[in-house]
Amino acid sequence: MNLGTSEEESAQEIHIPADINWEMLDKSKFFVLGAALFSGVSGALYPAVLMKTRQQVCHSQGSCIRGAFTLVRHEGLKGLYRGFGTSLMGTIPARALYMTALEVTKSNVGSAAVSLGFTEAKASAAANAVGGLTAAMAAQLVWTPVDVVSQRLMVQGSSGFVKRCNYVNGFDAFRKIVRADGVKGLYRGFGISILTYAPSNAVWWASYSVAQSMVWGGIGCYVCKKGEENGNMVKPDSKTVMAVQGVSAAIAGSVSALITMPLDTIKTRLQVLDGEDSNGKRGPSIGQTVRNLVREGGWTACYRGLGPRCASMSMSATTMITTYEFLKRLSAKNHDGFYS
Repeated sequence: MNLGTSEEESAQEIHIPADINWEMLDKSKFFVLGAALFSGVSGALYPAVLMKTRQQVCHSQGSCIRGAFTLVRHEGLKGLYRGFGTSLMGTIPARALYMTALEVTKSNVGSAAVSLGFTEAKASAAANAVGGLTAAMAAQLVWTPVDVVSQRLMVQGSSGFVKRCNYVNGFDAFRKIVRADGVKGLYRGFGISILTYAPSNAVWWASYSVAQSMVWGGIGCYVCKKGEENGNMVKPDSKTVMAVQGVSAAIAGSVSALITMPLDTIKTRLQVLDGEDSNGKRGPSIGQTVRNLVREGGWTACYRGLGPRCASMSMSATTMITTYEFLKRLSAKNHDGFYS
C-alpha cells in the first residue's frame, strides 16, 4: 500500500514512495540494524521518560526541569539514566516482537481491507490501527516485567516518593521483587498496561496514517504547481518524505499522550508500589490508586508528568518513525528506487 495515498486530487498527483511490507524485508538485516538504531534512540530519550516517571509517583507536584537539575547536581548525568541498562536489555527483544507483530498484521489487514473494497487511505488507517493494537499486546508480554524493574530503579531516591527502595541494580531488583511477590510481582499493572498501550498504539498508528494524508494534502497544491512548471509528475525526495513522516508522527504522539495519560499515571503507580506495605497489607488496587491520586491533587493529578510525556512521546514518535521507515528501506531486499 502507498502510505501517503490520499483521496484528494492534489495529493494523487504526488508520486510518494510505496510502503515496504513484511514480505519485502530482509529479516536478518531488519532485526540487527533495528536493535542498533533503536538502542541509540532509546538512550537519547531516556532522561525524559525517567523524569516523567518520577513526577507520576511523587505525592507533590514540582517542576520537571528543576527536578532534573537537582538530580544531576546530586548524582551527575548518570542519575538521568537510572535503570537504563535493565530497560535496554528488555527493549531489544520487546521491540523485535513489536515490529514483527506490527508488520505482519499491517500487511494482512491492509490486503484484506483493500479486497473488501476499502479505499487505500481507509485500508491504510485500519491496518495501522489493528497493527498497533496487536503489536502493543504482544510486546507487553516481554516489556511489563522490564518496565516494573526499570521504573523502580528510576524512582529510587526520589525526594517526593514515600517508599525508600534499596536496589543495587536491575538483577537485585528482579530478585527482590520475585522473592516478595513471586513471578506475578513482575507483572504488576499488566492489565492496565494493556489498557494503556494497546489503545495508545492503535490511536497513534491510525492518527499517524490520517495525519500523513492531511499533511500531503496540505502541501499538494504547492508541490503540484512545481510539477506543472517542470511538465512532469512530482516525485518528492527523501528529505521531503522524512519531514512529512516526522511531522505526522509528532501530531500522532501528542494526541495519543493526551488521551492515555491518566491510564499511564495509574499504571506507573501500580508498578512502582511494593506488593505489601509494612503492615503486611496488599498494595492498592486500581480503584484505590485513582482515589489516592484524586485525594492528592484532584483529577488533574492523573495528568502529572503530562508535559514530559507529551515531549517524550512527540520526540520519540518523530525520531522512532523516521528511524523505522529508514530501517525498512535499508532492510528491503531491493531498496533501489524507493527514494528519488
